Amino acid sequence: MNKAVFRYNVFVALTALLLFLPFLGAVHLFDWDEINFAECAREMIVTGDYFSVKINFQPFWEKPPIFIWLQALSMNIFGVNEFAARLPNAICGCITLLVLFNIGRRLVDEKFGLIWVLAYAGSFLPHLYFKSGIIDPWFNLFIFCGVYYFILFTNSSSYKSNKLLLFSAFFIGLGVLTKGPVAVLVFGLCFVVYWVIRRFQKILSVKQIVMYALMVAIIGSLWFLLLLLTGNTHIIKEFFIYQVRLFNTQDSGHGGSFFYHWVVLLIGCFPMSVFALRAFRKNTYDTPYQKHFKVWMLILFWVVLLLFSIVKTKIVHYSSLCYFPLSFMAAYVVYKLMSAEIQWKKYTGVLLIFIASIIGLAISALPIIDKFKQEIINSGIINDGFAVENLKADVSWTGFEWLIGVGLIIGILLMMLLINRKKLKQGLIGIFIISTVSVSTAILIVAPRIEPYSQGAAIEFYEYLQNKDCYIETLGFKSYAHLFYSRKQEQANINSYQLDWLLKEPIDKPAYFVSKVTSADGIIRDYPELKEIYRKNGFVFFMRKRPGSVSKY
Repeated sequence: MNKAVFRYNVFVALTALLLFLPFLGAVHLFDWDEINFAECAREMIVTGDYFSVKINFQPFWEKPPIFIWLQALSMNIFGVNEFAARLPNAICGCITLLVLFNIGRRLVDEKFGLIWVLAYAGSFLPHLYFKSGIIDPWFNLFIFCGVYYFILFTNSSSYKSNKLLLFSAFFIGLGVLTKGPVAVLVFGLCFVVYWVIRRFQKILSVKQIVMYALMVAIIGSLWFLLLLLTGNTHIIKEFFIYQVRLFNTQDSGHGGSFFYHWVVLLIGCFPMSVFALRAFRKNTYDTPYQKHFKVWMLILFWVVLLLFSIVKTKIVHYSSLCYFPLSFMAAYVVYKLMSAEIQWKKYTGVLLIFIASIIGLAISALPIIDKFKQEIINSGIINDGFAVENLKADVSWTGFEWLIGVGLIIGILLMMLLINRKKLKQGLIGIFIISTVSVSTAILIVAPRIEPYSQGAAIEFYEYLQNKDCYIETLGFKSYAHLFYSRKQEQANINSYQLDWLLKEPIDKPAYFVSKVTSADGIIRDYPELKEIYRKNGFVFFMRKRPGSVSKY
């Protein structure tokens, strides 16, 4: 690595850390996924058992442990808190941008690598995910690296390199160890599509197929081997049953139309999604390797998008692997525009302004909605009683948060003005810089004010009960927040893991329950021993005393 390339890498790394590290702990973890994984990591620390994954100190078979191990390591260093839970993804963001830069400079040049970095880090959802505590950034990075090494392997100049093939298999195996066999499914589908495009020409020998499969199996099955050795074969069975169910059925509250992810990517990945639209056509200026790489990016994009459009459960991050090919295509178009190989089109500017307006108005509307929330409640347009009570939360808005959204819209308009005045390079770079500033500011200023509406009252209650000798459960809704924020410990009384026992049988210490206001009446009717403590922002808090106890909240 020459000095110039080294300096670029240092610049990318420092920029990534500056973007993703600050204020990681500024807001509580969000239910479900963020708290789910953080709680698994916390329970590893509490029990000292790092070989099995548990939630509520019961076996958890939905996810393998790599990301949870990273969180546990972070928590051992920085404590059990939001910063430690999100730190692994901030580090993943740094590594991801370095990977993109170095792939980009080898594919084209340093300029292209920097544009690719800017496109990825400067788009809303990709940026946000590196400041989260969910599993997908690492999962996506491993799959992308596996695909990348296979791209190198199938490139004519390095077609015979089994070393590249093993690197590909190694990263796909890590993907399996991070989130499960969907890593193999995604790669396998990409391979099949590429094979069809190649008109069924031979790509791998039987020996190479076996070698690849063995490497994936060795790396991907490490956790399953640990489960076998520790006698937890039932977890392996439940894990695969869960994976099949996830594909075939819709999780409660997570349904959506076939085009759900199409809309998520177009709006959520602004502005790179808009530029990427022009990459779905051939370009005569590309080298053979660049054409080869682009084909693979298009394959990866369509495979992931169509696969998770078919899957019944619709969650935003399911299509997040598309961020890699989408950001490549955006960088491809921006680079071509700067090199005058393609010409700026007015419809690109119109679409940029349109989506920026949607996002900007959504951000700007939040404090305005709060200001007129009583009128909105009185109008009756909200039919969900829980949502109505959420809206009643007392949130301190400064009154200037709307400037973030308006600033985004005005900034994009100014960049369009620069582009129209033939200052194309400045305008294109400015679009991504404005987007980066907008999403960073929104995360810092708006996100902490959103949380009180959704979960703030419940988490406040859980934190009050930290280190108190009691039981705590939710009624009528699924949550992991009560486990993490009450710092629940493993219970000696195994009956306490049964909800019916906590609600009906003689208990040995006080039990606290949290429900949504929409189900509170039924709970009061069915369980008269529960005493309502108070209600706040859509949540109702109950207590059941130990028989003979005079304890109170």
